[in-house]
Amino acid sequence: MPNDLKGKTAALIATDEFEDLELFHPMYRLQEEGIRTLVIGLTRDPIKGKKGYSITPNESIDDASAESFDFLVVPGGKSPEKLRLNNKILKFVKDFDSQGKPIAAICHAGQVLASAGIVKNRTLTCVAGIRDDMINAGARYVDKAVVIDGNLVTSRVPSDLSEFARAMIEVFRKPQLLQVPRPR
Repeated sequence: MPNDLKGKTAALIATDEFEDLELFHPMYRLQEEGIRTLVIGLTRDPIKGKKGYSITPNESIDDASAESFDFLVVPGGKSPEKLRLNNKILKFVKDFDSQGKPIAAICHAGQVLASAGIVKNRTLTCVAGIRDDMINAGARYVDKAVVIDGNLVTSRVPSDLSEFARAMIEVFRKPQLLQVPRPR
């Protein structure tokens, strides 16, 4: 199969206390497909994961634009709780959604999607601890390892990462799976 993802670019948004596996596993999986990955932080200062692994963001959200990327990945951990308070992050996520670009989110990342206002009437999954938040934001929650709804790919926890990565690559590879962007 020709590698139709080579040359594409993915943004991974994160800040301190991201879930280490939920950032690095998708990042390396995307790189295996030839996708350029850029970590977008609140600043360009190094960020540290919950398990102690650090990474330096390639860009600050102040310099990032959804138009420059093909895909978005939002890792979980405690990072989403901080990201959701930043209006530039929320605009970045909304722009991906309004452009119909794929968004992959795992664990607590649903917090960012909810704050960006893109979960209403969408079917998704997340870590059980934010299930009620997603329902209250208008999402249809299901307890499955991975859920695809249009341009959204969601998963629950690190043990779902292999299924999450497979679904993420499938959606990224086949944009015809995506629904036409819905007006908000």
